[in-house]
Amino acid sequence: MVKILVLLGLFLFSGQTFPEVDYAALRKKMVETQIKARGIRDIRVLKAMEKVERHLFVPEGLRHLAYEDYPLPIGEGQTISQPYIVALMTELLSLKPSERVLEIGTGSGYQAAILAEICRQVYTIEIIPALAERAEKILAELQYKNVKVKCGDGFAGWKEFAPFDGIIVTCAPPSVPGPLLEQLAEGGRLVIPVGEQLQDLKLIQKIKGKCLEKNIIPVRFVPMTGPGVKGKGN
Repeated sequence: MVKILVLLGLFLFSGQTFPEVDYAALRKKMVETQIKARGIRDIRVLKAMEKVERHLFVPEGLRHLAYEDYPLPIGEGQTISQPYIVALMTELLSLKPSERVLEIGTGSGYQAAILAEICRQVYTIEIIPALAERAEKILAELQYKNVKVKCGDGFAGWKEFAPFDGIIVTCAPPSVPGPLLEQLAEGGRLVIPVGEQLQDLKLIQKIKGKCLEKNIIPVRFVPMTGPGVKGKGN
């Protein structure tokens, strides 16, 4: 996978051009062969994955690869997740249309757009200023008025708008951040990859004040960074 990302990264500044692509057809095929075929059943998740134009969230030189079955580099040493993982994590949140969700690790903004199609309000935090600015711009251009972007340390969550019905983390801390558990509403769900070299995607649900944890699948995400995860936050 590392070799694939390195090779794909070469296209970022290659200046190559590619023939016109039927992106709508590629999205439909992606949903059928990568997402439905792997067991994703939530109709709202499937509709969102087929609607949101993933190619707009990746560098122009990689857009012809936007609907393939692997992550892609988006600059700043970060990636946009494999489509199936985006769908799986979204389905695990079990969001209702009236609910509010916090995302840690905005990245390209693609996951935030998927969430915005499903729930009432999305709050998303990105620690890298260039990515936060770019994601905010593309989300605004696509008229996602129910997404609020913040540049900051996601380890601390976003206390101002807590509690959240769902929290999704797209970078891996070595352990579950305490502030995120505190900001999870009663009955809410937290989906998060945890670990360093070996990571588990965890589903955590708060029931009667207690956080019940379940491992879903092994995954590989970029590590969470910032003062909080290093023990230097407030």
